[in-house]
Amino acid sequence: MPLIEAAKHRLELDIPTTRLRVNGDVGRLTQLVANLLNNAARYTPAGGRITLRWESDANGARLSVVDTGQGIPAQHLPRLTERFYRVSTSRSRETGGTGLGLSIVKHVLQLHQARLEITSEIGVGSTFSCVFGPERLLEPQVLAEAT
Repeated sequence: MPLIEAAKHRLELDIPTTRLRVNGDVGRLTQLVANLLNNAARYTPAGGRITLRWESDANGARLSVVDTGQGIPAQHLPRLTERFYRVSTSRSRETGGTGLGLSIVKHVLQLHQARLEITSEIGVGSTFSCVFGPERLLEPQVLAEAT
């Protein structure tokens, strides 16, 4: 399954013109983003929106994947990062996957002294936010404007 199928989902980027940079392992951070986008695409119905947001303040930076998917019942949120944990077995049969994606995300974030925050509302969607402390941020770079 491609990360985001253009015909199925609308991908929005909410990224500042000043490029925020994190001191970390590029390969692992890329895997983290791919896992979050893949999950969003898997659980967001056709025509839904997936937003990739990157923001910072004095407390650090936050990379969020926000979807308009089916949402996750609150009682499951604390266990989502456990290896092989599934909200329901019927969902895993319908959408595939190994049940390791969010466990990998949590592991990568721990290696970067960061954490995962998850919020969700049934019928509205979910937000998965990677929160990096200010000590992990490098000096921002201004992106060149398109001509």
